[in-house]
Amino acid sequence: MSQAASTLSEASPSNRLALAALILGGAAIGGSPIFVRLSEVGPMATAFWRVALALIPIFIVSLMKKNAGPKPQSLADYGMLILPGLVLSLDLAAWHLSLTMTSVANATLLANLAPVFVTMIAFVFFRARTSGVFLLGLVLALAGVVILKGGPAAIGNGDLAGDGIAMIAAFFYACYILAIGRLRSRFDTIRIMLWSTASAAVFIFPIALIHEGHMLPASLYGWSLLFGLALISHAGGQVAITYALAYLPPAFSSLTLLLQPVVAAILAWALLNEAIGSIQALGGAIVLAGIMVARRG
Repeated sequence: MSQAASTLSEASPSNRLALAALILGGAAIGGSPIFVRLSEVGPMATAFWRVALALIPIFIVSLMKKNAGPKPQSLADYGMLILPGLVLSLDLAAWHLSLTMTSVANATLLANLAPVFVTMIAFVFFRARTSGVFLLGLVLALAGVVILKGGPAAIGNGDLAGDGIAMIAAFFYACYILAIGRLRSRFDTIRIMLWSTASAAVFIFPIALIHEGHMLPASLYGWSLLFGLALISHAGGQVAITYALAYLPPAFSSLTLLLQPVVAAILAWALLNEAIGSIQALGGAIVLAGIMVARRG
């Protein structure tokens, strides 16, 4: 990778803390499919409440924080702060839509192709160097996700259009990671999260309203699921990832997020009584091995 990649091998406290934040962030986001599946409103409305409710703690923290770092100085700065929210809203809309069109296994698997897109975009547009060891780790981790989701045979159970939309979601999430990574060299975590989360809510609201219409859950249980998704997966997970991107390369960071399907499988086993067989356990182990190999690259 770029010069930032070499910092992964350094044992500085900042890098260790960033790696821990990245892993915890990926784990927090890994629980999002459970919240989406149990939600009382449609997938688009769920995506809107995910970012809208997350604004509450993010806004409170921004008010309490005395030193929020540099402020945007131009229209270009404001545009760059809004851009992650735009691509995140497109990512959430595409992924949630794919969940209704193709198999859950396909949607989750193909949406996790984001590290491939991150690596390709970083190489083509930013001339980021990629080592053979990192690529080996990437291939291993992706193979682990395929095994975790039931092997190559499971891919044939989906819908072609839904599969394509899931891949579009992966592309938009890659753009989100890269945009956040570029912003972290200039702006504070909370400032980035406030602008990107608010803009994501603004962009996704009309999509949810037009596509589904029904926006409000029917019970306190339904609201608790939405607050859990917002506070854990977004306000917790995305903030942790945004913090980590100041210290870790975007390509490695996106690869570490392949922990999400592993966490989702564990939570589905614990909360939804979905069995984890030896094949799924092997896939999870290969994902972890691939991430460790990539870290050395």
